Amino acid sequence: MTPMALPVALYAAQQVRALDAYAIEQLEVPGYTLMKRAGEAALRVLRTRWPTAHRLVIVCGGGNNGGDGYVLARFAQAAGLTVSVLAGTAPEGLRGDARQAHADFLASSGRVEPFTPEALSEGGLIVDALFGTGLTSAVRAEPAAIIRAMNAAAVPRFALDIPSGLNADSGVPLGEAVRADATVTFVGLKTGLFIGDGPEYSGAVYFDDLGVPVPEEAHFAPRLERITESDVLRALPRRPRAAHKGDFGRVLVIGGGPGMPGAIRLAGEASLRVGAGLVTVALAPENVAAVIAGRPELMCLSLTDASVLAPAIERADVIAIGPGLGRTAWAEQLLKTVLDADKPLVVDADALNLIAEHGARARENWILTPHPGEAARLLGVGTEEVQHDRLAALDALLERYHGTIVLKGAGTLVGTRSRTPGLCERGNPGMASAGMGDVLTGAVAGVLAQCHDPTLAARAAVMVHAMAGDAVARGGERGLLAGDVARELHGCVNL
Repeated sequence: MTPMALPVALYAAQQVRALDAYAIEQLEVPGYTLMKRAGEAALRVLRTRWPTAHRLVIVCGGGNNGGDGYVLARFAQAAGLTVSVLAGTAPEGLRGDARQAHADFLASSGRVEPFTPEALSEGGLIVDALFGTGLTSAVRAEPAAIIRAMNAAAVPRFALDIPSGLNADSGVPLGEAVRADATVTFVGLKTGLFIGDGPEYSGAVYFDDLGVPVPEEAHFAPRLERITESDVLRALPRRPRAAHKGDFGRVLVIGGGPGMPGAIRLAGEASLRVGAGLVTVALAPENVAAVIAGRPELMCLSLTDASVLAPAIERADVIAIGPGLGRTAWAEQLLKTVLDADKPLVVDADALNLIAEHGARARENWILTPHPGEAARLLGVGTEEVQHDRLAALDALLERYHGTIVLKGAGTLVGTRSRTPGLCERGNPGMASAGMGDVLTGAVAGVLAQCHDPTLAARAAVMVHAMAGDAVARGGERGLLAGDVARELHGCVNL
């Protein structure tokens, strides 16, 4: 039996614990039965992922996560694997189902030894069953030393439910955390495996619901949803044969201040590459020639002053502002003109910085696309605070600015006040390069011009942007250029 496909819904740790309680109390599934199902699921994943690993070292803690480890040890031993179990916590302190799992392992001729770093080298795979999702404070000195020893061992590491030491909600390590090569998680996907530093510590994520359905109740509404290709398909359905360019929207991109033609060209090209019908870039006069020479499909509007924008704003279905805009009086006047027009907006880069500096009323028909530094300025906090709890930062941005928020970074978040936020798992470190945000801005505006749904457009554009980055990175992450990603968008919007 192969491991289950990952579901879309991601849950807070408290919600998953409530699901456990629901299964035990309402469905009358004994807690030890769930623990045995977890052990069976872990063994399936282990045999699939590491088929030649015949010697396991399982490090068990003092709670139910340790109980999962003892169950796995018994099942693995029965399957013919050689198993060494190391107690990270004295087994005498075990309670409930974990105590039963330990007793059953001993009754099946199993042996439990106190933890020593040297014993980790006896196996071909280390299984982490030290802490589960209940850990919320910094790891104490003794278990921190165990975690460091596991991380230092020159063998793969497999975590049960969540890597020990990782916050199950924020994805932030609580002092020390196991760096797993793979994690199998149970009942519901935990947000901490996918946001913050979670992906760095969890490795490949596998899932088993242990036969526990999620009831249709408000308090079980997911905290996040994984953005998938289905979002792209909904936003960009197949075109009718008789279509013409006017059917796919008119985008106006405003920016390109003196000496900065590159950003607006990248944004304009990205809008075209995702399928916008007509794209006009409005920019400083000195940059017009450079943009036309590099991308003749773009229409250019020379911005001698803000007054020349009126006809272009009237024609536009979507306006994007920010790429290469700068923070001059010229830029401030352009932003004010655009905000007064009350058209659907995509706001990025220096337009966000100007809003952070001068303020703007909250509105529903805009999409803000800040990176963590810009988000921090919009909220009046430090970048570290944004990164420490990205979901909380997203909530705060929505509360203050409304509309749709795209909080960029590793694990980009897309939120609106009316639906569950989305998380993009795609993308790679090679995309940390100049101009990448400008490409995303153009992609969001181009998709919005076609689907007219800000949240769906943001989710779909974030997805195709990340997919394009991953496609380019197949040739290597280092040296990846924003222009490479812009060119690759064409293939990603034609799934």
